[in-house]
Amino acid sequence: MKRLVIVSNRVPVPKEGLRPGGLAVVLHDLLALQGGMWFGWNGTTSADAETTPPQIQHAGGVEYATIGLTPAEHKHYYTGFSNSTLWPLMHSLPEFIHFERRELSTYWAVNERFCDNLLPLLREDDTIWIHDYHLLPLAAQLRRKGVNMPIGFFLHTPFPAPDMLAIAPDGGTFLRDLLCADLLGFQTSDDTANFIFAAQRTAGAKLVAPDTLSFEGHKVRVGAFAVEIDPDAFARTAADAVEAPELKQLRSSLAGRKLIFGVDRMDPTKGLCDRLAGYDRLLESYPIWQRNVTFLQIAAESRVDVAAYKALRNELESMIGRLNARRGQADWTPLRFLTRGSPRRVVAGYMRQAQIGYITPLRDGMNLVAKEYIAAQDPDDPGVLILSRMAGAARQLDAALLVNPLDHDDLADALNRALGMPKAERRDRWQTCRAHLDGCTALGWGQAFLRTLEATVA
Repeated sequence: MKRLVIVSNRVPVPKEGLRPGGLAVVLHDLLALQGGMWFGWNGTTSADAETTPPQIQHAGGVEYATIGLTPAEHKHYYTGFSNSTLWPLMHSLPEFIHFERRELSTYWAVNERFCDNLLPLLREDDTIWIHDYHLLPLAAQLRRKGVNMPIGFFLHTPFPAPDMLAIAPDGGTFLRDLLCADLLGFQTSDDTANFIFAAQRTAGAKLVAPDTLSFEGHKVRVGAFAVEIDPDAFARTAADAVEAPELKQLRSSLAGRKLIFGVDRMDPTKGLCDRLAGYDRLLESYPIWQRNVTFLQIAAESRVDVAAYKALRNELESMIGRLNARRGQADWTPLRFLTRGSPRRVVAGYMRQAQIGYITPLRDGMNLVAKEYIAAQDPDDPGVLILSRMAGAARQLDAALLVNPLDHDDLADALNRALGMPKAERRDRWQTCRAHLDGCTALGWGQAFLRTLEATVA
């Protein structure tokens, strides 16, 4: 069996026997099953990072090879071009894009350093799987250094429409670099179609089959691989959490009120300000719900050194204060807003407790939280998922109440409908959504991508 080499910007090395969560678990399990190495940044910065060789660690049957970044690299490559230019670009939010040429130059240089440090660690029979927008040039850089082993690339964000790509610095170069991989994976068919169109129009690639592009004598397969969760395991976690102390405290504090729940990173793409505005509109347009509902939103801070994220926090704090001051009463706080993360088990319990899952990103590659909310529900008395049409998960979970995340009246109407929805309709909608998750696992997603890559290069 070929060794799998996963390359990502950040490598979550397990510490003190603890395993990372989320998608990191899936990639770790793939590596442990197939045998392999995970290469990338270790999360540290130091002045001598450029001259420090990769650190090698072993844990859980996986080899971890990591490098550091210099403070300047972290500022310009990570905070700058990756998260201030590419992240909003991929999510089609041009108003949040910040660009400086030195940041682009550092982005290229860091990718080159990833390549140079990875090369000595590779074996002839490796399969390489590169992840996400931080490493768009890496496949091409490896090819230019003589690497001819199979290379797959998966983009976890959306892929923008070609007109949006026109504002990207060196957008055509990034497309041509991606075309050096053997398999390109995206979250949805729309993302795949956007890439195919852009590759033909901007990079000069030719479509030689419905899922295959040809560029400079090289063929690359493209396809949608929707990231999945383990619904049965998550359902057990949620059910087991019901009697946890945190859940008992929450139920006691609700005093019989219905719970609306949302959980996200604090990020401009998540539509948090519009989400709060939609809830405020609910209380204004449907006063029957005043004192009868509570909205709990967890929005853990992230990328606090990016200007757009700082501005978002300031705006949210103002909105939270105004909403609670205007709508609240002595014995009722309409909105509870937490900026620190909660343990996965507790979040699963919150989801099971909540009558409404309120997930309204402006744009999202997939949004696994929406799938987790469905998995967490009590089959006999499930809640209702309100989901943005702009989330990738909306393609699968189309029995949710799908909304325009920018339309505050639409959000308020959906909340009102969900809060008053009869049990029979709630069960029908939940069963339809749950059926889309049956038979899917996160590990199965990764294995499906690798099988396709293997078949592509066979």
